[in-house]
Amino acid sequence: MVELLAPAGNFISLRAVLENGADAVYFGLDDYNMRANAKNFSLDDLSEVSKIANEYGAKTYLCTNVILNERLAGELESNLERISASEIDGLILSDIGLIDKTVAHGLEAHISVQENVTNSYTLKTLKKLGAKRAILSRELSLAEITEITEKSPIETEIFIHGAICMAISGRCFLSYGLYGRSANCGDCLQPCRKNWTLTYEEGDDNVINFSDVEDETFLITGSDDASYRTNFFSPKDMCMIEHIPELIESGVASFKIEGRARSPDYGAMVTGVYRQAIDDYENDSLNYEVKSEWMDELSSVFNRGFDTNFYFSTPFERSEDNQSKYIKKDIGQVVNYYSKVKAAEIRIWDDLALGDLIMIQGRTTGSITHTIDSMQIEGESVSEVSRGCNVAIAIDEKVRQNDFVYKLVERNNDD
Repeated sequence: MVELLAPAGNFISLRAVLENGADAVYFGLDDYNMRANAKNFSLDDLSEVSKIANEYGAKTYLCTNVILNERLAGELESNLERISASEIDGLILSDIGLIDKTVAHGLEAHISVQENVTNSYTLKTLKKLGAKRAILSRELSLAEITEITEKSPIETEIFIHGAICMAISGRCFLSYGLYGRSANCGDCLQPCRKNWTLTYEEGDDNVINFSDVEDETFLITGSDDASYRTNFFSPKDMCMIEHIPELIESGVASFKIEGRARSPDYGAMVTGVYRQAIDDYENDSLNYEVKSEWMDELSSVFNRGFDTNFYFSTPFERSEDNQSKYIKKDIGQVVNYYSKVKAAEIRIWDDLALGDLIMIQGRTTGSITHTIDSMQIEGESVSEVSRGCNVAIAIDEKVRQNDFVYKLVERNNDD
């Protein structure tokens, strides 16, 4: 069976993806991973991460995938004993120089997508060095992935959902050039996602189009100040939910969801949808069908529009801003949960009404989405409540004191 590998940027996300069926989780350690702006975990957290994952029978992979200078490489080597003692299963490495040290400490060595693995010859060399798995380059087609995997002596892993970088497997210097913040050290400020103003020299009409896209108008939009703006640096998000059978038949060992810097509800939703799709196919491949609600659910959380990246063709469409269906509005906090009557007391600082869709998130709770169908104040049923009060809501799933409460407000993406 293929492994479903989900991201965890913090303890809430960790619980959220595990509750929704992740077979394994990957997460970052301060200073060593490509998401320096995520909350990440400390060395002291790793034992608890392992303990929580073990409750679900899930494996744990620690990202150490930045470009390591001499100091960082030495520090990581010195920390391998503590990492191993925490019972983490493996390390995702961007530096092949630490494969032998990793394996010597009883840890699996997985080679990061930052290594840009694009052929079986590299995989055979990695096998000799002791690597168990390699994440293949995101610039490969599905046909290439299948061929490489058939010839590979080690496991292969591919991304199936999430953000795509404008540069080859993330090797970009745009953020460093503009702000002095290096993407290759996990500190990208994502200037590629901005709305850029396009200018050109008068009389310079020597623009050559090497693509197979005849209509280039998708690149730019006119503005009131007579300038033109574009998001041509920013690709759409990858979404492979409609192609699970082809991906499984490619023979790869692990499907990876991108998103350690995204919210717990994102991790919960995306993991849950792909879990269902994978299980449906593996349980009954002959009668498998793509469910329309899967794309609706994936569209309900943060996304920049969807594409299939390089799997079937060369992507060319640029993304817009967040295309999710809902805005997540902070409205309150859980005061208490009463298990006997299955009700939560919530202190709210915004209006709430029957039929509203809310989300409750917490370190142990993970991320729960719930439609309000019953509310009470001091034992009296109410249909709506105003900010500044405590209200009891009926909810079967257990939530906990100090959990965060959000209201999902439908977004108008045509604005």
